[in-house]
Amino acid sequence: MWGPALTLMVLIFTVSSTSTPPALPGNMSDVCAHAVVYGVLGVLVLRGCADGRWRGVTGRAAALAILVSALYGVSDEVHQRFVPSRNAEVRDAVADAVGASLGT
Repeated sequence: MWGPALTLMVLIFTVSSTSTPPALPGNMSDVCAHAVVYGVLGVLVLRGCADGRWRGVTGRAAALAILVSALYGVSDEVHQRFVPSRNAEVRDAVADAVGASLGT
């Protein structure tokens, strides 16, 4: 049940490891992109926490999904501090947490 969430986490890490991130579609802002991606991550982590069953979707599972997704966002921002021409931004971490919360 964790495969999709882990796959997205690897994709996020891979994109964050590049010195020049890919261009965003349309006029999407960086903050909006963070919220959308982490919204999807929140849903996928919730799926893992709930063992892929609707019955498993509880307040506790949702809170855990938000926490895991938001902490992953923080760890990704820290990771970016070590990538040439990238930096860590608090607003991106906030957008990650908000997106994870909305998605979950």
